[in-house]
Amino acid sequence: MDPRDTAPDSWEQEDDVEATIDGQLDPAFIALNVNAKPFVPNVNAAEFVPTFSVKAHSENLDSAVAVEKLSTMEVSESVAPVENGDSDMTPEEPWDQKEAEPNEEEPGGGSCGDQGPTVTEIIENAPEVVMEEEEETPAPKVPLTQPDAPKKEHINVVFIGHVDAGKSTIGGQIMYLTGMVDKRTLEKYEREAKEKNRETWYLSWALDTNQEERDKGKTVEVGRAYFETDKKHFTILDAPGHKSFVPNMIGGASQADLAVLVISARKGEFETGFEKGGQTREHAMLAKTAGVKHLIVLVNKMDDPTVNWSLERYDECKEKLVPFLKKVGFNPKKDIYFMPCSGLTGANLKEPTDMCSWYTGLPFIPHLDSLPLFNRSTDGPVRLPIVDKYKDMGTVILGKLESGSISKAQQLVMMPNRHVVEVLSLLTDDVETDDAEPGENLKLRLKGIEEEEILPGFILCNAENLCHSGRTFDAQIVIIEHKSIICPGYNAVLHIHTCIEEVQITALICLVDKKTGDKSKTRPRFVKQDQVCIARLRTAGTICLETFKDFPQMGRFTLRDEGKTIAIGKVLKLVAERD
Repeated sequence: MDPRDTAPDSWEQEDDVEATIDGQLDPAFIALNVNAKPFVPNVNAAEFVPTFSVKAHSENLDSAVAVEKLSTMEVSESVAPVENGDSDMTPEEPWDQKEAEPNEEEPGGGSCGDQGPTVTEIIENAPEVVMEEEEETPAPKVPLTQPDAPKKEHINVVFIGHVDAGKSTIGGQIMYLTGMVDKRTLEKYEREAKEKNRETWYLSWALDTNQEERDKGKTVEVGRAYFETDKKHFTILDAPGHKSFVPNMIGGASQADLAVLVISARKGEFETGFEKGGQTREHAMLAKTAGVKHLIVLVNKMDDPTVNWSLERYDECKEKLVPFLKKVGFNPKKDIYFMPCSGLTGANLKEPTDMCSWYTGLPFIPHLDSLPLFNRSTDGPVRLPIVDKYKDMGTVILGKLESGSISKAQQLVMMPNRHVVEVLSLLTDDVETDDAEPGENLKLRLKGIEEEEILPGFILCNAENLCHSGRTFDAQIVIIEHKSIICPGYNAVLHIHTCIEEVQITALICLVDKKTGDKSKTRPRFVKQDQVCIARLRTAGTICLETFKDFPQMGRFTLRDEGKTIAIGKVLKLVAERD
């Protein structure tokens, strides 16, 4: 008895009462507790609670808290501020009590009933505050992930162009204008950018999420984001402009349906981007090789003091670009569309601007919306080249579905390793769906394969129609830029769809006349710049590929060496391996 007496000094009476009840009415009390459950329907009592004086009740609660805390915590001084904190909260509590108290009073009653609410109220109050904060951030994104999103046509847009032309800034501005990034986030970026004396970079931070990219102001990996218009659903692929990261840019361009070539109208910047070493030329050519049919040329930085929305400068950029784009293979009348804009101010991206009265066409986003539909066949074989992979509660892969359709729980084959995998879940732009159609950028969670067993460039196929894989193939190649001659035995890096592999030209078969298309009768001993030839190539490892005639997206490639694009080509024939 001694220890019992010493512990609860201040609430002896309550303890005695409970003790006597326990002693005398033990079985009856158990019966009462069982009966207490049917009384839960006293939810009706919720209306009656407000009629009691709230103050009296809060005093009871406070005294109960005080009693509890004095008994459990020996240091009374440290408890005092907590009591004050609780009593301070009483003005805010009445609406809480209306909801919380009735439920707690009904089942228990007595002293236990009084003790309960204080703890639960404290717990309830805390999450409510947190909830408010949590709800604020995703608020702008709620209306955008609409249930009818999959019905809209899905288009992948890659932003290409020379370094510092403003690709990421335009991407960030588009996301802000379409409500994908809320104002508060942008203001936060602006503050952070100002601290680093980089206040004009804040828009690009919506796409350059990596700390290294933000510090240097250069995109390294292909940024991904998405936005919607009334008719279409767009994925932005923000390619890096720096020549060191061209391999990443090729991976981005290979997923795109439409390219936006961003050029800077600022004096000196356009010229450096367009000269021999600049990336404006290389990117336009690589986009064409990657299979992009439609090109929009955004003449950016028109608001710059050196340009000031001048029509002369706009026309000058246009005149220099058109002949080159024509040479690359774009048709100036059908495939190319020029428009002036300012990424930093957002002029002529969504709304027309007064500064530019001479431009009568649609602004950028409405123009994208008005483009004709891409005809994609859903009944073809499944082909999904893998761009990236990572571990996240299983193996997750990223890629663009080039043909066929994929649905949840479908069995597919990973080529060239022939692993049978099952699709656990499908995400298009972070929205989970049950099936996907060609042209969509997907994240797939797979079962039956480890993340280490996958490499970028592998392809998901359906078991009935596997893609071809091999090491040797014949291809038609156009030598674009190479100082010396190219002979059999020449090594380069092959970029085909999302795959990057070392390759050797093992034999030159014939030269092709550019104008007539006639093939030479004799085998050439070498090829040089601007010549077209048919050659046999052999890769270091097995890769997935198709002939250009059967499947264009997986039959085009580029050859690169020493950081330059040397040649572009298409696969004509796959050669069986000799054992």
